Amino acid sequence: MFKGRQFDQSVILLCVRWYLAYSLSLRDLEEMMAERGIAVDHTTIHRWTVCYAPLLLERFNRRKRSVTGKWHIDETYIKVRGQWMYLYRAIDSVGDTVEFWFSEQRDLPSAKRFFRKALARHGRPDRVVIDGSQTNHEAIVSCDTTNRLQDRARSRLKPIRIRKSKYLNNRIEQDHRRIKRRVRPMLG
Repeated sequence: MFKGRQFDQSVILLCVRWYLAYSLSLRDLEEMMAERGIAVDHTTIHRWTVCYAPLLLERFNRRKRSVTGKWHIDETYIKVRGQWMYLYRAIDSVGDTVEFWFSEQRDLPSAKRFFRKALARHGRPDRVVIDGSQTNHEAIVSCDTTNRLQDRARSRLKPIRIRKSKYLNNRIEQDHRRIKRRVRPMLG
């Protein structure tokens, strides 16, 4: 994966990891590497990120542990490339991200699309915790019913238990803080 590169694998991985994990600019990383005696340009770090981030994501996803049976689902409003969008997110009881989806509208078709994607990728949860959003509730019930009707083996399964509580959903609300903290400096 790193054959023919001028820099060592550990330097490349460190720069890519720091750029993706922390809210550091490319020039900050260039300066941090210079303090360690490594002269690397910020454009090189950007090329590494573009090249290796998808490959690393693929490798990490192969080793990723499966999600738990209890999901917390919520949406938040953030600015993406100068346009305000809804970010639908689901996390499991451990706090790992199950799925996310960007949508221009906060409506039933968007919620259904998001939940169908999560079900297709991670299977069916036992319980789902949501805030008072009626569209999320309808989307979960609709997708679960459709899934159980399409597959005869699943028709005997109990419906997904849905718990509406803005207090139990604090786990994902607090998780939104991390995203907004990361997005806010990019607004300019």
